[in-house]
Amino acid sequence: MRIMYLLFPFILLLAQGAAGSSQTLGKREQCLQRSGFCSFLKCPSFTLISGTCSRFHVCCKR
Repeated sequence: MRIMYLLFPFILLLAQGAAGSSQTLGKREQCLQRSGFCSFLKCPSFTLISGTCSRFHVCCKR
């Protein structure tokens, strides 16, 4: 029974992480639909930031 106290919070953390990853996929899809692309931290030269794809990725447009 003691292991249940340790197992329950671990399961909740896994469920919380799974919920966040599906939101990231939605943002990435929206960026691609708007003719953009995802880049790590900053956009390359001659492109503008038009949103975010995830925590460390931004949506860039030419």
